[in-house]
Amino acid sequence: MDFVSSLPISLRKKDAIWVVVDRLMKLAHFILVRFDYSLDKLAELYIYDIVRLHGVPLSIVSDRGPRFTSQFWKKLQEALSMKLHFSIAFHLQMDGQSEQIIQILEDMLRCCILEFEGTWEQYLPLIEFAYNNSFQSSIKMAPYEALYGRKCQTPLYWSELSDNKIHGVDLIKETEHKVKVIRNSLKQLQIVRNHMQT
Repeated sequence: MDFVSSLPISLRKKDAIWVVVDRLMKLAHFILVRFDYSLDKLAELYIYDIVRLHGVPLSIVSDRGPRFTSQFWKKLQEALSMKLHFSIAFHLQMDGQSEQIIQILEDMLRCCILEFEGTWEQYLPLIEFAYNNSFQSSIKMAPYEALYGRKCQTPLYWSELSDNKIHGVDLIKETEHKVKVIRNSLKQLQIVRNHMQT
């Protein structure tokens, strides 16, 4: 878990993104937050956005920042029988995954804002969708496929249906275009990152 902060204040008065990553499946959730949210509010969001969808984790890897070292996490640990593991600074085995996803997220936000204009907030769901449906070499599939055991039927398949059977064709075509651009940008970023690692 980590935060992307210091973002321009959005229409919904948010200025940060809480990045929560499943270490096994590489599935990521990008949660709109304010950087000054209380720990109680973050716990509420965690239950709503993570526990609601995936259940209670057995352990949490924290960046050892003030938000996760507080008494809140200790009480949450006691209440839910969780283990809290702290990553050591610059220990790539523990915290490199979040840092890599945050870099991808920041790059994708820039791409969307430049390509489509508008606020970062409105593209966050599409970015999360594109990330979770992109092939991850470490698990040899997309996180969505790892979670659900099947490939996701994306908006790219919607165009195969006839226009007269679908309401809101323009919205679908616009969404389809945006998802294609995001996925292509994500592929290009992965190619560049793989080239830089070799």
